[in-house]
Amino acid sequence: MSFLQDPSFFTMGMWSIGAGALGAAALALFLANTDVFLPKPQKATLEYLEDIDLKTLEKEPVTFKAKALWENNGAVIMAVRRPGCFLCREEAADLSSLKPKLDELGIPLYAVVKEHVKTEVKDFQPYFKGEIFLDEKKKFYGPERRKMMFMGFVRLGVWYNFFRARSGGFSGNLEGEGFILGGVFVVGPGKQGILLEHREKEFGDKVNLVSVLEAAKKIKPQTSASEKK
Repeated sequence: MSFLQDPSFFTMGMWSIGAGALGAAALALFLANTDVFLPKPQKATLEYLEDIDLKTLEKEPVTFKAKALWENNGAVIMAVRRPGCFLCREEAADLSSLKPKLDELGIPLYAVVKEHVKTEVKDFQPYFKGEIFLDEKKKFYGPERRKMMFMGFVRLGVWYNFFRARSGGFSGNLEGEGFILGGVFVVGPGKQGILLEHREKEFGDKVNLVSVLEAAKKIKPQTSASEKK
């Protein structure tokens, strides 16, 4: 057992433990930057979206079914992860840049938020050029809600998104719940269905604006009975 008294034995042992720990950390970092552990989104159906209860943000809110947003002309809808988030504000501004083209197509732009905290929605409105409604039951974030917790802060894509939004001049705060991931929908009128469903996979994972516009151009507004005659 004399080898136990050899200082080099302990040095090699500590080095092996340290190398193993570094290897495990490197593997964890690698896996965190793949999609292996990301929550997989469950696609929504038109029937699911139609039955969602939304509220207006007036002093005396009105509750209505979400299908009212798109039943005649279709709609582009952003499910906002957190209004105070500078990444969400960046995406809202991007979507709002499409509004002139959406107006030409006769397609409205809407957003839903999952909570109404202090002045967060009011402060979000300069970035988003459409009407905003409250989804208290967080249905637009389902059918199965997905969360990104602190793993998001070790993903290189998230840090890239942080720097991109900061470089673009966007700022925000930490008010409200921000772990439940959001998304963007393009929904056609009547039973035309969901033409685009973008589910945020990580913080700042923005929808492709070209895809939004292409989906919006596929919308076929409902023709009333009087117009058919």
